[in-house]
Amino acid sequence: MPQVSRSSSRLTFGVLAASTAAFSMLQSLVSPVLPVMQRDLHTSAGTVTWVLTAWLLAASVATPLMGRIGDMIGKERTLLAALAAIAAGCLLAALAPNIAVLIVARVIQGLGGALFPLSFGIIRDEFPPGRVVSAVGAMSAVIALGGGLGIVLAGPVVAALNWRWLFWIPLGVVAVTGLLAWRFVPPSPSRTRGRVSWAAAVLLSAWLVALLLPLSKGNAWGWSSPLTIALLAAAAVLAAAWVAVEVRSGNPLIDMRMMRRPAVWTTNIVALLFGAGMFGVYAFLPQFMQIPRSTGFGFGSSVGQAGLLMVPMLATMAVAGMLSGPMAAWFSSRAQVIAGSLLATLSTAAFAFAHRHPWEVATAAACFGVGIGLAYSSMTSLIVHAVPQAQTGAASGMNANIRTIGASIGTAVVSSIVTSDLRTDGLPTESAYTSAFVALAAVAALAAAVSLLIPRHRRDRRTPAREQRERVGPGPASTGADPELTPVAG
Repeated sequence: MPQVSRSSSRLTFGVLAASTAAFSMLQSLVSPVLPVMQRDLHTSAGTVTWVLTAWLLAASVATPLMGRIGDMIGKERTLLAALAAIAAGCLLAALAPNIAVLIVARVIQGLGGALFPLSFGIIRDEFPPGRVVSAVGAMSAVIALGGGLGIVLAGPVVAALNWRWLFWIPLGVVAVTGLLAWRFVPPSPSRTRGRVSWAAAVLLSAWLVALLLPLSKGNAWGWSSPLTIALLAAAAVLAAAWVAVEVRSGNPLIDMRMMRRPAVWTTNIVALLFGAGMFGVYAFLPQFMQIPRSTGFGFGSSVGQAGLLMVPMLATMAVAGMLSGPMAAWFSSRAQVIAGSLLATLSTAAFAFAHRHPWEVATAAACFGVGIGLAYSSMTSLIVHAVPQAQTGAASGMNANIRTIGASIGTAVVSSIVTSDLRTDGLPTESAYTSAFVALAAVAALAAAVSLLIPRHRRDRRTPAREQRERVGPGPASTGADPELTPVAG
């Protein structure tokens, strides 16, 4: 394999970072402005929430499926297809004449969820082993930062222009990065032989839809309604059927043997919990800030002002994520996940009990950003280094998918808690928000406990063969095993 120059790898990383940042923004950009969309498109509050739900469902299905296809036909080809889907969805959303068309557009945008596993796979393929950890950590930080940046930018964009520009702007970014990706992202050096198990793909799609629909709509339908119960039961049956098909398949969509690896299943559980916590904060902390001052506990912020109070979180998230990789030499990925979980626990507890002044919320948000930046970057590094190179796309895709599922669970549960105790004017009470943030703190504490189960690793001594591999990068026959990290016995 030709030597990868630092300049070419930086260019590849820049293209991937721009692509994933644009897609990450789309997952949170619409949250603060759903009421505006509801008024402009003359629809109901229940219907407009499908703008979020449709994206969530599509991304949940597309992420592992297209990650597997990328491993087979080439990650760079699948990357271009995902970018094309995002661009088409953004164009349709920007021109949408009604809510139905907007929902369809969001489904198309969700197909871009493949960007996450594909980006991690391309980094693993193209970067020298000594730089993979830092690059993966930085990419994870970009993904988390993009999601938060969407909340910050939504208010100013809508105030200066209108909500349709929330799609026009990403369309421009995706179009440019698509051209750059076509020109500068190299072909995949290794591909997985076989074919897609379409039976597994259908079952995977079915149980995810059956799970996420009631979690997203449970408040509207009622958690004890026959439809909610029936769909949750169907999700359990379909998930069991999916696992059975994958175990017996010669070409599994997700290799269950890979998912049984201690470093993989423990990290995925932490990812589920972090997805719930992060999106619970993303969705409801800005709403808390916008509660009128007349209630006695709100700040009366506008959408834009609430976004500004989230800036400390974004800044610390970016810094922590970028430093995560370089710190791995003396502060292991496992230790960073544990530290990030503890910081998330402390900050969400602070949201619950110290929220009288904006500076208190901003300080807690900054602490939360450090926790998210460290944990997200480190979790991805743990996953990438725990599986063979040929399974990088599938493994990181499932990890990203589990975060999405966690986000759905967290958003649904926090919404249920917040709306369980309303004032006479229809606004949530302070105790409702306090209970919600306490629940998020409990989730973060559980993530800290599970992260202790992640296997420890130690560094191997350098050998001439390893030094040669680090200079030239992994060869075509590489198994993808981490050249620097090996499990400690016991």
